[in-house]
Amino acid sequence: MSNYVIPNHVGIILDGNRRWATERGLAKSEGHLEGAKNLITMVEYIFKKGVNVLSVFAFSTENFKRSKEEVDYLMKLFIKMFNSQLKRLEESDVKVIFSGIKNNLSNDVIKAMKVLEENTKNNKYIFNICLNYGGQSEIVDALKRIVNDNIDINTITTDEFKKYLYNYLPDIDLIIRTSGEQRISNFMIYQLAYAELYFTKTYWPAFTGDDFDKAIDAYNGRDRRFGGN
Repeated sequence: MSNYVIPNHVGIILDGNRRWATERGLAKSEGHLEGAKNLITMVEYIFKKGVNVLSVFAFSTENFKRSKEEVDYLMKLFIKMFNSQLKRLEESDVKVIFSGIKNNLSNDVIKAMKVLEENTKNNKYIFNICLNYGGQSEIVDALKRIVNDNIDINTITTDEFKKYLYNYLPDIDLIIRTSGEQRISNFMIYQLAYAELYFTKTYWPAFTGDDFDKAIDAYNGRDRRFGGN
């Protein structure tokens, strides 16, 4: 279709790893592992479709309330995936950035994050991983930075405010949440002010390129007026 549009910035709430595993009689860790593997596959697919910025909700600040065993496994999985996928991401021209706070993250996790950011910083496609992240906290932290910098509040516009968020990114055009839940769960709430919302019952480990294409088709069926008539 001549008017078929690929969104510039897509956000995905990666949900359903544990339920995917439970329904198959597997340990929750198996669900997280399959979800991580699928993310790498989908990152490549999504950027090849023409998306320029991809933000994913990998781990929220609230996720630290889960069992120590599960949290420890996830942290080790992050380190493993960050280290093992560096070359693949570099070859795919993917620039990795992180949104979130370093509190509660181990030095090993932080080190792996820094290596990934440093080695991909000159690449084209932006892959924003929200790790130990909360949308409301991001806004509060931005406000604190504005106060600390003694910025004249009369000069602050909505776009200027974005520069004080964890990363200065374009607004999200389309947000996808897997697993059937229909809520935002504190994910990039400032950046998705005008985003189209798409919910699918498919669990993240089972989410495929065909599922993504359906989301893009739905996006193209929307009338984005941004408050206009």
